[in-house]
Amino acid sequence: MIMPRLNSLYWRIFAVFWLTLFLVLVGVLAVQHNDPRHLHKLSMHSSVDFKHRAAHISKRINAMSGIFEKKLIKIQEQRIKKERVKFFFTNLQGEIYQKPYSMGRAWKNFITLADNPEIPMQRLYGQWMLTGPFLIIDNENQALMFVSQRWREARPFYVQLLDSPFELLLVTMAVSTPLLLWLAWAVTRPARRLQMAAERVADGRFETDPALEKGPNEFRLAGASFNQMVTGLNQMIRGQQRLLSDISHELRSPLTRLRMANALAIRKQGESSELIRIDTEAERMEKMIADLLSLSRSQLNSHREREIYTLEDLWEILLEDAEFEATQLGKCFRVHKMPSVKIEGNGSLLCSALENVVRNAIKYAKTDIEVSFIKKENNLIVEVNDDGEGIPVSMLKDIFRPFYRVSTARERETGSTGLGLAITDSAMRQHNGYVEASLNEMGGLKVCLIFGLSKENTV
Repeated sequence: MIMPRLNSLYWRIFAVFWLTLFLVLVGVLAVQHNDPRHLHKLSMHSSVDFKHRAAHISKRINAMSGIFEKKLIKIQEQRIKKERVKFFFTNLQGEIYQKPYSMGRAWKNFITLADNPEIPMQRLYGQWMLTGPFLIIDNENQALMFVSQRWREARPFYVQLLDSPFELLLVTMAVSTPLLLWLAWAVTRPARRLQMAAERVADGRFETDPALEKGPNEFRLAGASFNQMVTGLNQMIRGQQRLLSDISHELRSPLTRLRMANALAIRKQGESSELIRIDTEAERMEKMIADLLSLSRSQLNSHREREIYTLEDLWEILLEDAEFEATQLGKCFRVHKMPSVKIEGNGSLLCSALENVVRNAIKYAKTDIEVSFIKKENNLIVEVNDDGEGIPVSMLKDIFRPFYRVSTARERETGSTGLGLAITDSAMRQHNGYVEASLNEMGGLKVCLIFGLSKENTV
């Protein structure tokens, strides 16, 4: 079995548990030690004071005549009347000369516990504090003196805790709470950093974070692995970008030469249906390659060049161009007022997302195209409606798949490659949004782009 390192979360939890238990145990023992109901040594100041009293009583007994035991009894009765304290005396073997008139069991118990005059003890019994023993000397006779005084002080708060389990539990919780809060902070802080890093990756920002490699050993290892994963993803993306660049060059070069050769053939031999078909198909292939590369780049480059845009800065020019294009085709293009919100992301991809939908609507609409913007809670919904023929309901989800065509004949007439809406879908996913299609009241197609907005992106 491999033991965890000392700076691991395992040992932190273990240490906090035992430290909490140790502090509670020390606290309980300390309270018991200071509890007057437990036998304890007399303080130095009180010990000196009582020994002076014992010495004074010894002098008085020496000055008196009579039997030693009777002199002790007489002193006992006088002191009770004078000082309102209770005295009793025993011989060195612990035998009481005169039994006290109250607290008999307490006296007997205390005598058995405190029998050394060199170390006077003290203990509280009910409302009476018993103290002693102190040595009394009368020539060759010796006795032990014990004193009882009424306890008039309130018991300390920490002593009362021992008699109240509920209050003791509350104090224990109060002592352990700071340690548990620290432990919770030590666990949640690196977990929160890891969560935020994962959210950045989900947003398409493949950024390493050195702070992930701090904290408990388990989280440091997880953070290091996470940073390695992000670094590997960036390397993979760069490799794919190089591959796409090479593919673009290698495919476009022969297509360009093919079209040039076809143009020369037409110039020499004149136009023919075969040569025109070759040029058309080569042009369509070149457009398909361009769209395919655009789709691939939208899946790879969304984490770069991310900025915060207002809707006007992002789409106003695009919509003006679309309105001009629709007007040239004799169609009505209406744009509703944009709300005051901001979107964070890759500007070119966000423009491509809306442009493909708008141009698709212009292409298939009969007369009307309408673009509206709806801010609903933390979402921005961009609706593009047209009054075209629409598509079957069963195909609404499939139109966002690459190369999917509703009608092959129609797509050939319009020159579509079947990648425009796929590019839109990819761009939306790269920005934590999604796109959906449905039929509108005009019988045409309604495409909705739904963006999630954070609170700080609201103007």
